[in-house]
Amino acid sequence: MTASLDQQTRAGVLFAIAAYSMWGFAPMYFKLLDFMPATEILVHRVVWSAILLLILVVLRNQWPKIKAAITSRNVMLILLAAGLLLAANWLLFIWAVNNDQLLEASLGYYINPLFNILFGRLFLAERLRPMQKAAVVLAITGVAIAIAGLGYLPWIALVLAISFSLYGLLRKKVAVDSMPGLFIETSMMLPAAVVYWLVFGGEGSNMLTNDTYSNTLLLLAGVITTAPLLCFTAAARRIQYSTLGFFQYIGPSIMFLLAVFYYQEPLDVARLITFGFVWTGLVIFCLDSLRNYRQQQRAAKVG
Repeated sequence: MTASLDQQTRAGVLFAIAAYSMWGFAPMYFKLLDFMPATEILVHRVVWSAILLLILVVLRNQWPKIKAAITSRNVMLILLAAGLLLAANWLLFIWAVNNDQLLEASLGYYINPLFNILFGRLFLAERLRPMQKAAVVLAITGVAIAIAGLGYLPWIALVLAISFSLYGLLRKKVAVDSMPGLFIETSMMLPAAVVYWLVFGGEGSNMLTNDTYSNTLLLLAGVITTAPLLCFTAAARRIQYSTLGFFQYIGPSIMFLLAVFYYQEPLDVARLITFGFVWTGLVIFCLDSLRNYRQQQRAAKVG
């Protein structure tokens, strides 16, 4: 039993690292699509993700799991709510990237694991250790400094963090595997996406007149969207939700480096101080998680 749990944990860790690394480099892809409005890019994310997931569902014979999910009203309501949160998160992230707000987007995903801790305590009865509480307080302090120093609420960061934390929370609470659940979510978004494409789609969405390069980019939206989400939901079902936040720093760190050194977004003093508080909170959180993991390992060996 212990060996099986260890295997599940190791698999969850690998899935988490893969997911957050892919998310970290995703802005480079969306920058290539900055000739299109964020809403149209979102439409293509939904359409091509749904098609790719359909292929995967058929190849892996996931229909029994999908049938079990769609026969439960509660499960479908949770997946609908999760899908709406996911769509909102996608849309805001695309808009932020293509409007030179990648730094604030990265701040949102730095804050995200601390919301994971908070929501794990509020909704999953996961106990907060003193150092975890300190990490959350430091993050809140960093946001407060941003409000005082920059003169505005870093709403992009907060909305990205909260929406994705709530999405992960819902996916953890519903007993549906990653691929069937994601397929159902995107399928529920698909009708609205197709209607928007046909009625409001601009010239960049017309794949009959686009060049091969543009159409290839649009088709890749399915892979860019689906691969990290499948890894994330697989990780969320295998490890504690608060532990999942331990790996969240990978994605925003990549985004931060891209924003500052590649896309040359300005990093003023107030914003740097905010990042400093959040980074300090994450260091405390990581050290505490590492210490707790080692204690559990020692206890398991003694038992």
